[in-house]
Amino acid sequence: MENFFTGTLGISENVFSYVLLPFLIFLARIMDVSINTIRIIYVLGGRKLIATLLGFFESFIWLMAIRQIFEHMDNWICYVAYPAGFATGILVGMLIEEQIAYGKVIVRIITRKDVTELADYLKKYEYRYTRVQTEGFEGPENLVFTVLPRENLEELLQWLRDKLPTAFYTVEKVNRAAESKAVVQETARWSIAGWLKERRGV
Repeated sequence: MENFFTGTLGISENVFSYVLLPFLIFLARIMDVSINTIRIIYVLGGRKLIATLLGFFESFIWLMAIRQIFEHMDNWICYVAYPAGFATGILVGMLIEEQIAYGKVIVRIITRKDVTELADYLKKYEYRYTRVQTEGFEGPENLVFTVLPRENLEELLQWLRDKLPTAFYTVEKVNRAAESKAVVQETARWSIAGWLKERRGV
């Protein structure tokens, strides 16, 4: 790679070693760490093919970066660029993950106010929900559970802020959800015990 930049493109060795090379290592680390973050999301979602392809590119980029590190072990700037790219990659990966908004979430809503309008809202968008009458610290309360695509979460939260501003709610990622007796999203967890049970027909 060095011959290409210094010989073919005519870039000086000092510029390559102390500017271009550290920058390329920095970018490579951002890319492979970002891919790793996204890969984990798809692994947990059971998307085997996508996760496998992302794992290939993640490993390939990492190998290219670490190779340059070993070939230029006397270049201290590379030692700064490598962890800096790793840290930045975590941030970039989290930002990308927020934009992807993959999967489902469960929202728990607790309020002392009437939730008829909330139920109508959930029915309108065909979000499954469960309403429970509970007893809280200050008396009777309504507890509503609903599961919805993560991409629609912000719309629901905005509705709550507008219509039920005093409601308390929590949001949690769902690894497994069923709809019409069919699993629509499963965890990618695997265990020896589960495998043995399948083999025995348990």
